[in-house]
Amino acid sequence: MSANRPWLRTGLALATLLATAPVAAKIWYTDSQSETAAELVEQLEERHYAKLEYDDELSSSHLDNYIESLDGGKMFFTRADIESFEQYRYVMDEALPRGRLDAGFEIFNRFEDRLTTRLEQVVETLPALYAAMDFSRDETYAVDPELRDWAGDDAALDERWRKHLKNQALSLRLADKDEDDIVDTLLKRYRTQLTRVRQYNAQDVFQLYANALTELYDPHTNYFSPRRKENFDINMSLSLEGIGAVLQLEDEYTKVSRLVAAGPADKQGELKPADRIIGVGQGDSGPMVDVIGWRLDEVVDLIRGPKGTTVRLNVIPADAASTEVHKEIQIVRNTVKLEEQSAHSRVLEVPAGDDSTIKVGVIDIPAFYIDFEAMRRGDDDYKSTTRDVRRLLDELESEGVEGIVVDLRNNGGGSLQEANELTGLFIEYGPTVQIRHSSRRVWRDGKRMRTAYYDGPLVVLINRLSASASEIFAGAIQDYERGIIVGDRSFGKGTVQTLVPLTEGQLKITESKFYRISGDSTQHRGVVPDITFPSLYDPEDIGESSLEHALSWDQINPVRHRRYGDLDPLIPELSALFQERSASDPDFNFLVDRVALADENDDIQVVSLNEETRRAEREAREARALAIENKRRQALGEEPLASFDDEAVEDEVGEDEAAPDGEEEEDEADVLLSEAGNILVDALLMRKQAYAIHSPEEE
Repeated sequence: MSANRPWLRTGLALATLLATAPVAAKIWYTDSQSETAAELVEQLEERHYAKLEYDDELSSSHLDNYIESLDGGKMFFTRADIESFEQYRYVMDEALPRGRLDAGFEIFNRFEDRLTTRLEQVVETLPALYAAMDFSRDETYAVDPELRDWAGDDAALDERWRKHLKNQALSLRLADKDEDDIVDTLLKRYRTQLTRVRQYNAQDVFQLYANALTELYDPHTNYFSPRRKENFDINMSLSLEGIGAVLQLEDEYTKVSRLVAAGPADKQGELKPADRIIGVGQGDSGPMVDVIGWRLDEVVDLIRGPKGTTVRLNVIPADAASTEVHKEIQIVRNTVKLEEQSAHSRVLEVPAGDDSTIKVGVIDIPAFYIDFEAMRRGDDDYKSTTRDVRRLLDELESEGVEGIVVDLRNNGGGSLQEANELTGLFIEYGPTVQIRHSSRRVWRDGKRMRTAYYDGPLVVLINRLSASASEIFAGAIQDYERGIIVGDRSFGKGTVQTLVPLTEGQLKITESKFYRISGDSTQHRGVVPDITFPSLYDPEDIGESSLEHALSWDQINPVRHRRYGDLDPLIPELSALFQERSASDPDFNFLVDRVALADENDDIQVVSLNEETRRAEREAREARALAIENKRRQALGEEPLASFDDEAVEDEVGEDEAAPDGEEEEDEADVLLSEAGNILVDALLMRKQAYAIHSPEEE
């Protein structure tokens, strides 16, 4: 396994590691986990798409990643601890395939000792420490762990913790927490963490150590312990008797990665991707449990619950100016029903520039779904994305629409079969996607028979949360030049995973990769729109490129395919028209300004621990947000606000003008969908103009 290394150094280092006695260890691995470790390495080397050998280089990265997973904030280990772990750097690749997990468990036991000691100290000293905090003192705290180095000694670590606790206390003060409750809130947080530390077992440690290796292959390759296997739903989806959200762990926070289409959270409308969940409460009035620092599966267990029950989430919104901005969201748990994910349509009346309008059909596709059970039973009317969209196309054409916008925003994917068949509604025939296996064999899939298809003008609207099957469809439409892709660069997940049972637990491993018919991968880069809209999501927070060790973008051989329209010459003119129009659109400029403000807030790496300074900074950010709002209101001819608490901020429908029972108020303007419709009409008018110029004159 290891190459270019002197035999003597290998032998001595490995002998030292294998001779380590487990007697003094608090937690130690089992024979079953030894067998599982050997199987895990074998499966990774033989079946993973990346074809990485677990050698010296990967062993070194494994050590670094494991330490990062335990103490990414550099809050527990000292530099001396880190130096003592160097003995394991180039021998783990020899030990793990032989079932020896000594390094992982020895390091964890040191971590558990440091963690327990620190948390006990915090619980014991916090009241006195808070009493001594001087919030008028000018000092700063690095909230970005990348700016920290390992503490040289315990005294330096004590000072780091003093500032860390002061920052947490100040955040609670700025969030208007009662002075008497601040210490109790923090004590409860750290006592809960201490209780959970004492519940760690060998399964937990093995999972941490194993995943520190699997994640080096790619972020979607994961080991699941037997406990996680029981709860397993890919990407921690809570779609069954939960809220319908995909969660991930980021530092000490549980972050929303995406929402399940038509799930309870999606329909409730307040929870957003990149929001951070810091508290979970049960029912309308149950106590709010602080979940900062909790493990992901424990947070998931709290959020899950029986259908019809209520869960309350305390979150830091993704666009919040600072961590002291909190919002409580109440969601009724439910299951996601297939019919609620169904594609649906509407008609837009888009201005044509001469006081006339053109009808544009919009087909919103929340997910790529198919009722496999009904199909296998032979039901003639089983539901699927393609069947529903075919029906909607017929209905829209009968209403006289002159073009179609397919809205794939927030569509996280689903059935590959449906992505292929849906593409077949817009092309006569041909390949749709290429799938390359770890064996390097390539399969092609698509529409094999020549049949009728919709041949009218087409725009596909995507965003950062359009993933997987959405990217296959959008990429195929772009490669065939069958339509114009607009919006934000898509998610970039172009990999396929397989579940492999192991002696203990299971491995989810990336075995294949998607490629477009152009030969381009959808992995990492995603689908790049022909015309780009402002991104509502920071690519540093959302998307494949935000994930550590994501597989890179690459290319394979293209497939010969038809091009339906010569779109390249149109794109520059369409882009110019879009820029000109959006520059004077108040709602569009409002969106651009809000994105810019969110980017500024995300760039904050160091915060002041002076209360007056922090309040002034928050007020400045709020003033900037208010100015952005008033800029939009003034452009629309509305009265500006004196503050966000101004009485002028009222619902569109007042008490005397309430909507009749059973009728919903109209959704607020969707500026990005409107702009997609405008671009389609621009393209349609340009085509008509070109046809008029080049058509033969009448005799």
